[in-house]
Amino acid sequence: MEKVMLGKTGLMVTRTAMGCLPIQRVDFDTARDILLRAYEGGINFFDTARAYSDSEEKIGYALSHVRENIVIATKSGARTGAEMEAQLETSLKNLKTDYIDIYQFHNAANPPMPGGEDGLYDAAMRAKAAGKIRHIGITCHSIDSAFKAVESGLFETLQYPFNHLCTQREIELVNLCKEKNVGFICMKGMSGGLITNARIPFAFIRQFENAVPIWGVQRISEIEEFLKYAEHPPELTAEMQAEIEKDRAELKGAFCRSCGYCMPCPVGIPINNANRMKELLTRSPSKNWLTPQWQEGMEKIDLCIHCGQCAKKCPYGLKPYETLPAQLKFYREFVKEHGAE
Repeated sequence: MEKVMLGKTGLMVTRTAMGCLPIQRVDFDTARDILLRAYEGGINFFDTARAYSDSEEKIGYALSHVRENIVIATKSGARTGAEMEAQLETSLKNLKTDYIDIYQFHNAANPPMPGGEDGLYDAAMRAKAAGKIRHIGITCHSIDSAFKAVESGLFETLQYPFNHLCTQREIELVNLCKEKNVGFICMKGMSGGLITNARIPFAFIRQFENAVPIWGVQRISEIEEFLKYAEHPPELTAEMQAEIEKDRAELKGAFCRSCGYCMPCPVGIPINNANRMKELLTRSPSKNWLTPQWQEGMEKIDLCIHCGQCAKKCPYGLKPYETLPAQLKFYREFVKEHGAE
């Protein structure tokens, strides 16, 4: 499988990599089967996070016996240096390793700086000096924070949402990473599940030789599809380009990426999917969203107290409390017309 050097880290990683957020949704043995198939298929780069419940443990369970052959990236959402050091020890234990290849600050609104009051960057440097981490990276959902992080020269990798719905500014970010020799890790290649044809984002991202997408999978069939594309990369055809323009037209402007940073909601509204329900019902198999559990979850929108917490935490500047009522109206009409599960 084709590999690329991940910026100044010197790490040679497969251009098709695996994002391990979704494996928290399956049991340990299923996760092991998926991870082993990815490894056996040639993938050597696996990205996870302390926040992904038992994802780290599943990687340790499945791949600790081939640790020397793989590159592991994980993340900490800690707010202080001491908290980060504690999370690092948990990650090392879960992953069954004594070092982490890339340790990332998770969704940092402002990139941590040396000597900062939070102590985060200094704690990461101490961990690096001790050999517990080998490279320091950062993940962002804010384009301004992403540019700031790359320009700072303090981070060896940047992880940022990137797919065929991107704007010119996001392409400029990818090119800046190449210029600054910062490894660019793409998340949200499938736009948080709004895109169902993986062939198109795979071909689009493949144009950028320094971009390494971490495809989130939770089924063997999904990893098989990405392994097939890695072996025979699809070319970006005129037909695909037309589909890209269609997707961009339908999803133009600000839309929910389901990053989940708005959660939890004080009244239990499942905001991160409820706020894009129209797209989910019309762009993916609708039956998954018509269950009694989802009907109950959507009806909670009527309980919104307009506290504004979701808007304050949204890295994309969305105001879910303003748009959720329209999503509920559409949902009720869809259920009435198509029936429920």
